[in-house]
Amino acid sequence: MASGCSSNALQAIAGAGAAPEAPVKLKLYSFWRSSCSQRVRIALNLKGLEYEYKPVNLLANEQSDPEFERLNPIKYAPALVDGDTVIADSFAILMYLEDMYPQHPLLPQDPQNRALNIQIASIVSSSIQPLQNYPVLNFIEEKLDSNEAIKWTQHHINRGFTALEKLLKGCNTTYATGNEIQLADIFLEPQIYGGIKRFGIDMSIYPVLARLHEAYMEHPAFLAEE
Repeated sequence: MASGCSSNALQAIAGAGAAPEAPVKLKLYSFWRSSCSQRVRIALNLKGLEYEYKPVNLLANEQSDPEFERLNPIKYAPALVDGDTVIADSFAILMYLEDMYPQHPLLPQDPQNRALNIQIASIVSSSIQPLQNYPVLNFIEEKLDSNEAIKWTQHHINRGFTALEKLLKGCNTTYATGNEIQLADIFLEPQIYGGIKRFGIDMSIYPVLARLHEAYMEHPAFLAEE
């Protein structure tokens, strides 16, 4: 997945409910291959928000640059700057965007469906993605070898995908929790995409997730990340 989307494309994605066009004031510090960053870029696409893309190359250790460390002391991407407001951590950024830019809501009003969205997002953000972070994989490679790092990652992705598949069993809507893209989808697709492209996960054993992946790849907010 790549980054960036033209202003016209963003407005088309957001549709008629998008906020009036305004000068760009959002800045997103992002790494193109970071699934956490991808979540935020997808949400910005959905909400039709134009932003300035500020690349942070994690492979070149640019997250340790003092300027970026001032924005996010833990030195992870992404970080969002909205005027005088700075938010780091993708979950916090998404909740901020939901509060400040309500077009295309990411969370449904129904309490049960809302909780399901948050549960799915939490499984991805706390039980899968942190275990495949570069610092974790680099540590395993240093102590053991690269083969063990891949085995470690595949084990934890498969464990998480098994749980998600059970949670979504019987899903018959276009997307994970309905017929509109919601918070769960924004967390699911970058993780599925990375699982397939980076870690060779066999999606044939996850038919629901595989079907959702195909649906995401037809949605303009996700295609803008291709």
